[in-house]
Amino acid sequence: MKNRELYMALMNYEKVDRMPIIHWAGWPETYRRWLKEGLPEKVSQAEFFGAAPLNYPIDINLGLFPAFEEETLEDTEEYRIFRQSDGVIAQHWKKRDCIPHFVDFTIKGTEGQGWSEYKKRLQPDKKRIPADFFERIEKAKSADSVVSVNTASMIGWIRNWVGVENLAYIAYDNRDLLKEMSDTITDLVLWSLDEILPKVKIDTGWGWEDICFKNGPLLSPDIFKEVAVPNYKRIAEKLRSHGVKQYLVDCDGLVDALLPHWLDAGVNTMFPLEIGTWNADSAEYKKRFGKELRIFGGINKNQFGKGKEAIDAEIKRRLPVMKEGGFVPLPDHLIPPDVSLDNYRYYLDALRKVRI
Repeated sequence: MKNRELYMALMNYEKVDRMPIIHWAGWPETYRRWLKEGLPEKVSQAEFFGAAPLNYPIDINLGLFPAFEEETLEDTEEYRIFRQSDGVIAQHWKKRDCIPHFVDFTIKGTEGQGWSEYKKRLQPDKKRIPADFFERIEKAKSADSVVSVNTASMIGWIRNWVGVENLAYIAYDNRDLLKEMSDTITDLVLWSLDEILPKVKIDTGWGWEDICFKNGPLLSPDIFKEVAVPNYKRIAEKLRSHGVKQYLVDCDGLVDALLPHWLDAGVNTMFPLEIGTWNADSAEYKKRFGKELRIFGGINKNQFGKGKEAIDAEIKRRLPVMKEGGFVPLPDHLIPPDVSLDNYRYYLDALRKVRI
């Protein structure tokens, strides 16, 4: 079996004898370190590591269309403040790799001033289909990565557009607006799925949220259930109607409080299942939520910088859940810069030796 076949077999709880070898990425600092340690600059990392890329997406542009024009407001040697393509005014640092500082938002207040401009930019349009759409569909037939389709975000994109504080106010003071925002995104996703699913075999829907942090979700689970779950169900039903059995959501942080709602909505794969300061354990999640939960991730990236013994111990710790199935090992986020190229290659080689 190749990596794609192994991935799907594991997620379907079929018998396999080894793990797929999949490479995600490291932080920019990690990449710069690896270049100094022998990583070729002009070769794909997946090819260099003898691994499959994270996924092979067949996507239609689901972002704001047209995007906002960038507008520079301040430019110094240390940072640049500008309106991003998503309409948010942000401060980006030039000499350090970190998330931007968000200065202001186009959507303001609990009445959603500015939302109408976003809604106009979230409508179906054939021009959203990329020029290489049919070429990628043809290449998907021989791809050695899980073939995915973008299912967007029910809350995370909205959080980005309005800011964390205003999301909290809108969720309690104008629930109808939050529903309208999520519904609008979902309508666009369903249109895109109708354009894609009849044309190509898709392995998994691939959504994104990043609305959980070390103490849990930014949004009340009850509000998430009310606003997001119905839309997840609409997307899951569309995927299932075309034979797509796997539905993945990318959410960092402590996801425990939202997991029952995702599972109820038809989302059955969590990525990357961060271990974090709360020591999330793949085996415990599987015991709590049963075989309906699949996990893509769950390998503690912070062990890689500690040396080969720590890497071996981390893989050994995850062997029981590998053997159980419904689990595809992957570092639980981007590789940090304390991990040498040699240690990361050792991890991949150690995973190659796993037999179950």
